[in-house]
Amino acid sequence: MSTQALPVTTAGTASRHRDEVRGLWLGLLGVVIFAITMPMTRLAVGDATAPQLTPLFVTAGRAAVAGLLSAVWLWATRAPRPQRHQLREFAITASGVVIGFPLFLALALREVAAIHAAVVTGLLPLGTAVVAVLVLRQRPSRGFWVCALAGCALVLGYAALQGGGHLSVADGLLLIAVLSASIGYVYGARLSIAMRPEQVICWVLVGALPVTLPLTLWAATGIDFGAVRAGAWLGFGYVALFSMWLGFFAWYRGLALGGTVRVSQMQLLQPFVSMLAAVPLLGERLDALTVAFALAVIATVFIGKRMPVRAAA
Repeated sequence: MSTQALPVTTAGTASRHRDEVRGLWLGLLGVVIFAITMPMTRLAVGDATAPQLTPLFVTAGRAAVAGLLSAVWLWATRAPRPQRHQLREFAITASGVVIGFPLFLALALREVAAIHAAVVTGLLPLGTAVVAVLVLRQRPSRGFWVCALAGCALVLGYAALQGGGHLSVADGLLLIAVLSASIGYVYGARLSIAMRPEQVICWVLVGALPVTLPLTLWAATGIDFGAVRAGAWLGFGYVALFSMWLGFFAWYRGLALGGTVRVSQMQLLQPFVSMLAAVPLLGERLDALTVAFALAVIATVFIGKRMPVRAAA
């Protein structure tokens, strides 16, 4: 009996390993898509001296556009409807990734540069991991936590060096955005266990349409669209199509395959990808100190993803 069970066990282990690898790659793709959200949102809302689209319009509008696309996709694929017992988790996910994170991010980016916002939102991996441990009962090893905390310490150290250790109102808004996204990511990943991840984000967006569509129309009444630059519309189009919709296809699938706690560590790369994107898009400056911190954070991700993580039964 033991000789017959061995191949099954080995095959099961190999299959789990392939899923973890696929999850990490899909998580990385999602991170890259989300990372470009920072400079694109900055393009969309402008800054305090040259405002473009309002933060509320960008938040509601991107969700409304993605929601309408999601409705078409769900109809074309004949996706099953969510179960009644899942509605609470859908509502929590929507409050985090559809409303909370985009709104507080857009408000903050009116006041601070995209590179600054990218550094503060580098706390996302720790926030997501903590929420995952509480909600999904996952149990990372001590070594994993050491790597996660080391990466977050590097991010905070970078922020302290660049900002002189001072936190502004915009920093507080960014921290609220981090908390919102962490909760939304984890509950979305939980839904992705029982439902295809692309269906999860589509139903989240469709369920939010009764709120986001009227808000978009109302917010549009206070905007002088003739004064809005083409770059602002480019940024809005990106955050609506990629940040709010297609990025989640890869991200939730990655979280479901590779494990929420482990794949969430890929987010440590997000602030530095945002910085690289901000250079050509916004003309912001990338210096040697940023490169050094980026390499150090990448090292913690490389080590951390090899640390054992025990999933819930």
